[in-house]
Amino acid sequence: MPTSRYPQDRFDDLPDTERVGAHRAENPRMRGWVVLLWAALATVVLIAVGIFGTLIASGRIELAPTPTPTATPVPEVSPVKDTTYEVMILNATPEQGLATQLKDVVVQAGWAEDAVTAGEAGSQDFPTTTVFYSVPEDEAAAKGLAEAIGGAATEQSDAYPASSPDVKQLTIVVGLDRTAAGQSPAPTP
Repeated sequence: MPTSRYPQDRFDDLPDTERVGAHRAENPRMRGWVVLLWAALATVVLIAVGIFGTLIASGRIELAPTPTPTATPVPEVSPVKDTTYEVMILNATPEQGLATQLKDVVVQAGWAEDAVTAGEAGSQDFPTTTVFYSVPEDEAAAKGLAEAIGGAATEQSDAYPASSPDVKQLTIVVGLDRTAAGQSPAPTP
């Protein structure tokens, strides 16, 4: 044996044997099939989880049904012709004189002439004639005024406030539907 610089120990003198290298137990024959079965089972589980997850993500399956909101019926407000309101009429079309024509219709429907004013709006492209009111309590009067002028939409808005808090006011914005090129001309009583 070659000499080495390490001190000699008990492993340096081994008997001569034919065994060389590490010795391991032989693999049992069925071990390969067990691994294959576990791999197949894992594949099936992963595919099932993927399909189920995709169905949930796309919304086709719901885990917990979402409650459908029930709509509360809005009480229908009946039109009331209330001539105690002041009426401001604004012409929001390029056609001149429509506010004055509609003022005559409102006065003939029962409102006092000094309670009805007519003027021009800031725009000339308002699509539909609309009666605007400020508070929900004025809706019935707005619908009554809309009927008195031959039909118009009604809408609650703070865009047209009254001149003072103690004055009840409705505002009619004349739209393009009342022009000669529109769908219906202003009614004549």
